[in-house]
Amino acid sequence: MNHDYVLKQLSWRYAVKKFDPTKKISDKDWEILEESLRLSPSSYGLQPWKFIVVHNRDILKQLTSLSWGQSQIEDCSHYVVLTTKVKLDEELIDKHVNKTAEVRGLDPKLLAGFKKVMVGDLLNGPRSETIYHWAQRQAYIAMGFIMETAAMLHIDTCPMEGLDPKGYDKVLGLENSGYATVAGVACGYRHPEDKYQNIKKVRFDKDDVFTYIK
Repeated sequence: MNHDYVLKQLSWRYAVKKFDPTKKISDKDWEILEESLRLSPSSYGLQPWKFIVVHNRDILKQLTSLSWGQSQIEDCSHYVVLTTKVKLDEELIDKHVNKTAEVRGLDPKLLAGFKKVMVGDLLNGPRSETIYHWAQRQAYIAMGFIMETAAMLHIDTCPMEGLDPKGYDKVLGLENSGYATVAGVACGYRHPEDKYQNIKKVRFDKDDVFTYIK
């Protein structure tokens, strides 16, 4: 592994404010970014999300108006809206258990204990009261994965939280779907005129953010 390259790309990455609308992500590179979302980790491996990739120009215009007029949404190559389950149900848990059994060649009955733990924790336990917040945190893991993967491919991103989630839900037809908007990620290539690419990254020193317990 080229450690210098990893550090270089992590430093190169920034939240792009102005994308070049003439540059598009290749199909091959997009497949990798798509997989980075699909392969993202989540608690219990439950994947309580759906990722909506918006190309429709009319819808992008509507989403821009619901995002403080931020131009990244219309100028980027691929705009991804991260959504998560509003409420968890046994159907999703069963889907995960059955998929696990299928992929690993197991009898689903052998996973009954695993299902019981998930049901007890997420559906019947105290965490069920704040389950949407739990699901949102899973989506942010996926956001980090696509942004880091993009940086390794020399592709730019901008995480977007400055938006109206309920407005997004309406435009994207998510109302009564069981899913709700959490955030967005604009993916593409920085415009040469984006001044922010030349500004030094500001981070606290290691001593300020790390504590080692020996």
